[in-house]
Amino acid sequence: MKFCLTNNIDDFFLLLSINNNVNIFVFQNRGKMPRGKGTDAKPRGRMTAYAFFVQTCREEHKKKHPDENVIFAEFSKKCAERWKTMNEKEKKRFHEMADKDKLRYDTEMQSYIPPKGEKVRGKKRKQIKDPNAPKRSLSAFFWFCNDERGKVKAVNPEYGVGDVAKELGKKWSDADITVKQKYEAMAEKDKARYEREMTEYKNKGKPTLLQQQQQHQMLVQQQQQILAQQQQQQQQMMAVKDESDEDDDDEDDDE
Repeated sequence: MKFCLTNNIDDFFLLLSINNNVNIFVFQNRGKMPRGKGTDAKPRGRMTAYAFFVQTCREEHKKKHPDENVIFAEFSKKCAERWKTMNEKEKKRFHEMADKDKLRYDTEMQSYIPPKGEKVRGKKRKQIKDPNAPKRSLSAFFWFCNDERGKVKAVNPEYGVGDVAKELGKKWSDADITVKQKYEAMAEKDKARYEREMTEYKNKGKPTLLQQQQQHQMLVQQQQQILAQQQQQQQQMMAVKDESDEDDDDEDDDE
C-alpha cells in the first residue's frame, strides 16, 4: 500500500524542487535506525505517529525522485499542513506503527543496563502520578496484544520478551480486517470510557449545578438577613432618638 500527500504526489512535491544546492538537505532512505554500536548500546527512542508519517512521505518522494534535492523546511511545512487535514482513519496506519515502535522500545529498555558511571543528561523530574486518575485508554494494537500474548508464549515457550513483541507485531500486520475491526471497536469504547472518567476526575470536588444554586440561594438569604438586621437597628435608633426628643420637650414645658 503506497501513501502520498495528495492524489498526485508529483504535483505536491513539485513545489519543493530546487535548481541550486545552497542550504539544502538531501533526503536519503536510511531504512531502520540501528540500535547502536555494540550490544550494550541504549535503545533508540520511540517514534511518534507524525514522525512515521513524515518518514513515509520522505521515502515515497525518494522513490519517485531519487536524484532530486528538496528544501527541508518546505518539505516539513507541507507535511505538517497535510497532517492537520487528515482524519483519524487516515492517521490510523501511522498510530499503529507508533504503537509497535513503543512496544519495541519498552521491550528493549527492560533489558537495557546503563554503563557504570554513565551520566543521564537532561533527565526530567518524574511527575508523581495520581493513583486515583483514570487508566489511559488502549489502542487496538494493545488490545490485540493482551489477547494474543499468552497464545504466543504457549506456542513458543523459549521466546523472550523481545521475541514475543516481534511476533505480536507480525501477527497484527497479518491479521484479517475483521479481526482488526473487532479491536478497533474495543479501542473506541475504551477511549470513550477514558474521556468520560477523565471528565468526572477533573470535575471531582467541584460543586454541581444544584449545589451552586443552593449556595447562591444561601448567600442571598444571608445578605437579606444582614440587610433586615441593619434596617431594624436603624429603626431602633430612630425610636430612641424620638423618645429623647419628647423628653426634652416635656422638660421645656415644665419650666
